[in-house]
Amino acid sequence: MQRYEYKLVPAPQRATKHKGLKGADLFAATLQEILNALGQEGWEYQRAETLPEEVRTGLTARTTTYRQLLVFRRALPDTTSQQPAPAQITARPEGQPSLANLFLDREDGSDPRN
Repeated sequence: MQRYEYKLVPAPQRATKHKGLKGADLFAATLQEILNALGQEGWEYQRAETLPEEVRTGLTARTTTYRQLLVFRRALPDTTSQQPAPAQITARPEGQPSLANLFLDREDGSDPRN
């Protein structure tokens, strides 16, 4: 199953300056810059969300403001298919120690655990 990581970016409040653009075109160009910059980093735009945030105003008063966020996601590397290769079993030359011989301490070569 594919896994993702997510990134939330505040939507711009104002458009940045672009020569020859005004109004909605200017704001669209600002959004386009953000989307293209994150797209180059591998982030895929998903949606825009408006979420409430409770903020303190004054000493004890609280008000709710709404924040616009841009939601992006990108796929995480698939770790299930990257299993290490199984160890190769090779024949050992005569006289070389083996892990299988750790428990063989009797003269006849039988296992002392039995």
